Amino acid sequence: MASDRSGDQRADGGDTSGDVAERLAKFRDEIDRLDEQIVRLLNDRAACALQVGSLKNQADLETYQPKREVAVLQHVRDTNRGPLADNAITRLFERIIDENRQLERQAEEKSNSPE
Repeated sequence: MASDRSGDQRADGGDTSGDVAERLAKFRDEIDRLDEQIVRLLNDRAACALQVGSLKNQADLETYQPKREVAVLQHVRDTNRGPLADNAITRLFERIIDENRQLERQAEEKSNSPE
């Protein structure tokens, strides 16, 4: 049976509770760092989408471009190397695209509203 005290070793030679806690903390720190990068990248992508939306508005194009969405989803699936499955990547990007489209629509409404 494993001991709860840091520095003790299990009878089978496995990690001690202190080692596990330290390793978990390192992984969690790495996840936090990656999450921060993801948030920055999502906001960078949204800023780019707003620029695209502005150009579409100037050119009197529809916000929703289904062929472009299909191409984006195919691109991210082609780029995917796992461990997330392609359908998981698709679902994530469908949500990202939806949120960006919503931002584009809000910006379009704001620019078309009388001041």
